[in-house]
Amino acid sequence: MAEIRLTEENWEKEVINSDIPVLVDFWAPWCGPCRMVAPIVSEIAQEYEGRLKVGKLNTDEEPNIAVRYGIMSIPTLMIFKDGKVVDQIIGAVPKEYFIQKLQQVL
Repeated sequence: MAEIRLTEENWEKEVINSDIPVLVDFWAPWCGPCRMVAPIVSEIAQEYEGRLKVGKLNTDEEPNIAVRYGIMSIPTLMIFKDGKVVDQIIGAVPKEYFIQKLQQVL
């Protein structure tokens, strides 16, 4: 499953009301570190298909959601479970770090 493009319109359905945990990548096209983690996020979306939903939220296009969750720098990745933030990752980090964080939630 590819990453889901998250917007104000589908946020409730895809993230808040999801029956499985959701990894949300807050990013922007001009962000170099965001481009560095993008391939890792894509790999995680494929490797954890069925156990984890992965969504990408462009902070330039959806600033209200970014403000709501206090996003100060990107990339910020938040892990949601039962509609609530349970963990977050800030900055470009190795894939192993993502996996370690996800294992605690899954």
